[in-house]
Amino acid sequence: MLKLHYIIPLLLIISVFVYPQDRKVVVINADLAIHPAAADYIRSGIEKAVEENAGCLVIKLNTPGGLLKSTRIIVTEFLQSEIPIVVYVAPSGSQAASAGVFITMAAHIAAMAPGTNIGAAHPVTLQGTQDTIMMEKATNDAAAFIRTISEKRNRNIEWGEDAVRKSLSITETEALKLNVIDLIAKDLNDLLAQLDGREVETIKGTKTLHTKDAEIIVLDMTFSQKILSILSDPNIAYILLMLGIYGLFFELYNPGAIFPGVIGGICLILAFYSMNTLPVNYAGLALILLSIILFVLEIKVVSHGVLTIGGIISLFLGSIMLINTDSILEAVQISMELIIFIVGITALFFLFGISMGIKAQRKKVATGMEGLIGEKGKAVTKLSPEGKISVHGEYWNAESQSGVIEKGDSVEVTGAENLKLKVKKVNE
Repeated sequence: MLKLHYIIPLLLIISVFVYPQDRKVVVINADLAIHPAAADYIRSGIEKAVEENAGCLVIKLNTPGGLLKSTRIIVTEFLQSEIPIVVYVAPSGSQAASAGVFITMAAHIAAMAPGTNIGAAHPVTLQGTQDTIMMEKATNDAAAFIRTISEKRNRNIEWGEDAVRKSLSITETEALKLNVIDLIAKDLNDLLAQLDGREVETIKGTKTLHTKDAEIIVLDMTFSQKILSILSDPNIAYILLMLGIYGLFFELYNPGAIFPGVIGGICLILAFYSMNTLPVNYAGLALILLSIILFVLEIKVVSHGVLTIGGIISLFLGSIMLINTDSILEAVQISMELIIFIVGITALFFLFGISMGIKAQRKKVATGMEGLIGEKGKAVTKLSPEGKISVHGEYWNAESQSGVIEKGDSVEVTGAENLKLKVKKVNE
């Protein structure tokens, strides 16, 4: 009879060969737009699954779309992955729109939860005014891209192309009937149960999934990925850009304030970093900078509002043009409401500043000798024509401009010269 201390190691050795080692599933939650941060997050998910020797990577997807460049990076990662990739559009109410269509159809296995939809992958402009020829080129490119993916994964090529050219969108049940996806699962556990035993063709050959009762490893975004995801939002980039410009403007206008310059510099650096991940139109950026120059000139040059109007128009057009319209996916755009708000606040600020400056120029001087002009006082001595007067409790040397003024008569200051006031007699 074998002793107990021999039996236990023997059982462990047997279990290594009998029990599959790939009963692990890595899960990532891609509830975000498709941009460089999303591509990096999905890439790290694939690397984690390989590191853990997981049976597959499950990507819970909910996206309105994003950048074509990032989408191509993700699809390339899928097509070259040595482990099975499962894209699961979930939970209920989620969507795989625009770029999400390409990503879902590029997965080894595509699944959707009840109450979800997929589609609307037609190339669109950010403000709806793209050139017809450029639109046709973008559409043809996207159509060829989706055909390649559909053919590689044996999915419905015709529907994929229609999703691009006709902006078709379908529910999960329609997607299953049209061979756009492989299955419908109510939740993650149901998905893993249905995946168990399926065979998937990867670049390293056919793999059989062992997902039933598998260990689930959830991979969250790293801090840097979260920051990059926030900065990849064009609205955030636009706000940072404007804050940076205004901060530096206030610092230059009031040297030594320090705080506006520091905050402005930080915001401007973050804005440029953010724009590095976005399809920026530098003509739009130039128009925004021009608008600030025009606003500053309005303060220095009397143009009766012409420069201010030019600055407002330049800022509005530059804001609309800031994100390059060559991007084909609709999620990357600056909110029109935000543009109107920023332009409105900027216009009000500079109009207020200009009006306050004009009022300050027209306002009577309230300090020094010039501030005494128009003030009334009493003759302390006889002025014939020179003497002393009292104004606001102060004694001043004065010279009469209206003949002899007797002591105690009321006088009014009409001017000042070399610390001597010019006065005239006034009736009580």
